[in-house]
Amino acid sequence: MQKETSSFLFYFYLVLAMFFWGFSWVNAKFLSEFISAQELIVYRYGITVFTFMPVLFFLKLSFKINLKSFILALISSIFLITYSIFYFDGVKYGTAGLGGAFVTTLTPILTFIISSLFIHRFFRIRDMFALVLGMIGVLLILNILTFTLNEILVKSNLYFIFASLSWTIMTLNNTKLKNMNPLVFTFYVYLCVFILSIFITDFDGGNIFEFNSTFWINLLIVSVGSTTFATSIYFISIEKLGAGKASSFIFLVPFNAIFLSFLFLDEPIYIGTIIGTILTIIAVSILNNISWGSKVA
Repeated sequence: MQKETSSFLFYFYLVLAMFFWGFSWVNAKFLSEFISAQELIVYRYGITVFTFMPVLFFLKLSFKINLKSFILALISSIFLITYSIFYFDGVKYGTAGLGGAFVTTLTPILTFIISSLFIHRFFRIRDMFALVLGMIGVLLILNILTFTLNEILVKSNLYFIFASLSWTIMTLNNTKLKNMNPLVFTFYVYLCVFILSIFITDFDGGNIFEFNSTFWINLLIVSVGSTTFATSIYFISIEKLGAGKASSFIFLVPFNAIFLSFLFLDEPIYIGTIIGTILTIIAVSILNNISWGSKVA
């Protein structure tokens, strides 16, 4: 009974983490009215670093990191900065719901394709079917049936594509990590992002204390909820429930982004976006051999 209760709590926390990840796209839209992408990176990851440390202390994890792992963290931080800029500007000039659905579903497909090319993996018929299905899904998310080519190739959608590429490269870089707790590694990635972003962006250090509660609520949610809490829960759940079970919850993110954008931003929900999201999720499931019928051990 205690084991079942523990598993239920992890599932509940995972659902809540996916809610925050989906909500981060809405947060970015609100925050774009106050600050730039560069300022968001500094504030978001500055808050995250200081709220992440108590998590590591609570879990009794060592802060030690070797040189190779630190270099990997440094590389990942650079691509996380580029991702954050494209993610923020994409939402600023486009729609949060489309961005959340598009980036979340396109990224694992790009990761599969690029990683397969690097290891010279032979594409099976099932893989080709999934990639075609995913491609159709991505095009439907972009509303190819109702929009013209010029409407599809707008600046915001290009930002979302670059955001997906940045996250993909960061993911592939992270796979080289060996013999180190992923939570500790992630902490150093966030720390590097915070420090680097101060020096390599045009951060001007404006007075954010003049902003209203809308700014602060969204900044705290995207920093503490979407980053510190959601990231910690996700990695802990991988350890407790297994990577397959935990990663399958990520598919809630695009639907959360679409629904929350409709709820808080009055963004329209297109049937093509919903169908496209479902198709890409099926495609990613096939590519990653995710089992939907697995039970908690």
